Amino acid sequence: MRDETGGKAKGGFARAKRLTPEERTQIARQAAQKRWGDTVLKAPYKGVLKIGEGLPCFVLEDGRRVISGRGLTKAIGMKGRGQGTARIASLIRQKDNRFSELILAIENPLMVDSGAPLPTQGYEAPLVVDLCHAVLNLRDAGLLKTEQEMRYAQECDLLNRAFAKTGIVALVDEATGYQEVRPKDALQKYLELIVAKELAAWVKTFPDEFYENIYKLKGWTWPGMSKNRYSVVAHYTNDLVYERLAPGLRVELERKNPKNEKGRRSAKNTQWLTAEIGHPMLAQHLYSLTMFQRLAIAQGYGWNRFVKMVDKVHPKKGTTLELPFPNDEEAG
Repeated sequence: MRDETGGKAKGGFARAKRLTPEERTQIARQAAQKRWGDTVLKAPYKGVLKIGEGLPCFVLEDGRRVISGRGLTKAIGMKGRGQGTARIASLIRQKDNRFSELILAIENPLMVDSGAPLPTQGYEAPLVVDLCHAVLNLRDAGLLKTEQEMRYAQECDLLNRAFAKTGIVALVDEATGYQEVRPKDALQKYLELIVAKELAAWVKTFPDEFYENIYKLKGWTWPGMSKNRYSVVAHYTNDLVYERLAPGLRVELERKNPKNEKGRRSAKNTQWLTAEIGHPMLAQHLYSLTMFQRLAIAQGYGWNRFVKMVDKVHPKKGTTLELPFPNDEEAG
């Protein structure tokens, strides 16, 4: 096959091969400057907030604090390639039209010269807080429906808590003069501590099969995880899981994680379990329940028979076993 590359293109490839990495970077920077001109803002200071996978941040020459757009989308759990911030704006616009100013700001990012060959898209730090508030408002209004959308809200809640608590600490340091003598990374370490202690990052704990098997045992049509489950399933979860793990666990979780006036909790109950003991206990218990579900389904048992099986092996804490009356052996 004849090589179609020739003339200026062929010469350009040959020239590129002779350039050093530093020379290629400089050429890219010059091209970017020509394209964006004076809209590219200098950032003499840069760093990374240690939240999740890291949140790149900058301070511009005029003092504005800026957060990386790509880092922001990762921080709220929006994975994958593409224009993540545009997807955030689209999500908010679809759910509620009250946030027009926020959407406009998201759709017009700052172009920051962070030292990389190409400018970095970023947003002033206060906009990040406004974004978190908007997503949480959508959640509280019941407008977030899918599991993925609820995950965005969970991550925004985490960021919101972390920023608020770190902010008040910074104000106290400034008022007392401690900011002049505190270690350089003191606030960053405090932020890491708050993120780890206050609310663990959202993790999928309950397997899909656990809920699917509940539907099978009840004789209901399984709609998949993308659909809202019947409200009574939450009651079954409390009965099968939280009331059987440890005495008083369900009551304590509901005290720490109460419902708001709309009947929703600000976090998942699993996020209040300790990593060292609570989560391993939960994982082991769910594995056992799933095995009993599979056995009951294979034997053709119904929901009531399944629950009686669980009662014998994992009785509720603080209760006594049922007497084995003859009708215990009946299916369903």
